[in-house]
Amino acid sequence: MFLKATHLFAYGFRSQFLLVGLAGVLLVPLWASNYVMGTPLGATDWPPTLWHAHEMLYGFIAPAIAGFLLTAVPSWTGQKGFAGAPLVLLTGLWLAARLLIGSSAWWPAWLVAGVDLAFLPVLAVLVGRPLLRERNRNTPLLLVLVALWGCNLWFHLAKAGLDAPQALRALVVGIDIVLLLATVIAGRIVPAFTNSGLRQRVVSDGAGPGAAAAVATSIVVKASPLLTALAVTAMVLVLVVDAWRPDGRLAAVLAAAAAAIHAARLSQWGTRHTLRQPIVWVLHLAYAWLPVGLALKAMALWSTPAPGPAFAAFWLHALTIGGLATLIMGVMTRASLGHTGRPLVVDPLIALAYALLGATAVIRVFGLGAFGMNYLAVIAISALCWTTALALFLAVYVPILTGPRVDGRAA
Repeated sequence: MFLKATHLFAYGFRSQFLLVGLAGVLLVPLWASNYVMGTPLGATDWPPTLWHAHEMLYGFIAPAIAGFLLTAVPSWTGQKGFAGAPLVLLTGLWLAARLLIGSSAWWPAWLVAGVDLAFLPVLAVLVGRPLLRERNRNTPLLLVLVALWGCNLWFHLAKAGLDAPQALRALVVGIDIVLLLATVIAGRIVPAFTNSGLRQRVVSDGAGPGAAAAVATSIVVKASPLLTALAVTAMVLVLVVDAWRPDGRLAAVLAAAAAAIHAARLSQWGTRHTLRQPIVWVLHLAYAWLPVGLALKAMALWSTPAPGPAFAAFWLHALTIGGLATLIMGVMTRASLGHTGRPLVVDPLIALAYALLGATAVIRVFGLGAFGMNYLAVIAISALCWTTALALFLAVYVPILTGPRVDGRAA
């Protein structure tokens, strides 16, 4: 047991990705059972909608960001990886926040908020020191952590003032910040991993390095600097308008423009060449939900106050489940293999988990308006698909996250 704990805190991604999996299998079933059957959400006095939205952002997505940064920063800066006490502290803060929020009726609001707000500053200090010391080009990502923390503070202040609309707006802007981060990171990793996947596929089919090089020459996936700049700019504008005037026609126009830019960006990344490699196509699937979700947002906002298509109302779930959660799953499963010395080929159960996440998004977004499903059935079935996907992740990856590298190297 001690050996497993030692491995768990030996590198940044291990403990944080485990927290993501645990959050996934606990938070969504709790909320779904509350919504469908009226089951109490423990001893929390938070409104269920606010609890669900906050915990999916700061309980599920935040440790995924932490795991990514704690793993990427040592590679970016050439510094020693994070291990030991700092990771124990982060994990403890995450657990304490979830427990305090889950029993918030027993505690003063300032204590619950204070512990919940501590996670991101500690993460920023950990990753910020090597980034600033090396003057690394990724240092501006610290602003993402600051802004995300600011949205959490905004949320807690609004909740303390019993202003539920402001609290929800704070969470939507927080999601916009994560979408901006996803836009930047996906623009780097999707083309790179697609190219490496194409080379790997040729070699695994029995061809030699020369054939792999030929494929790499004939099919080269690149990130267009122009489209990258346009995509980042569009997401910044979406964020600003959501914080300022989220329900107007301007927000609809910006969402439509951002959707078109993301779609053009994805069209250059050779999705059709990835269909035999789940570890690659899952990243394309995740990114594809960004233009879909933004287009649905544009439809929903443009038709206001008149009713638009029913499925357009669920644009936020297209972005969060389809886009962010699927991207998180793709990054976690790949990074965990690569950083434990394993081949970059996912278990068939993980390919099934990818598909289940896609099904979760489709049902949650289109089940009511396009498929004519009962809304309680939409919630129940999408929650079942989601929970099964995250349970499969834990079943396959707990031994990987808690065990040693298979190549004998440290961490």
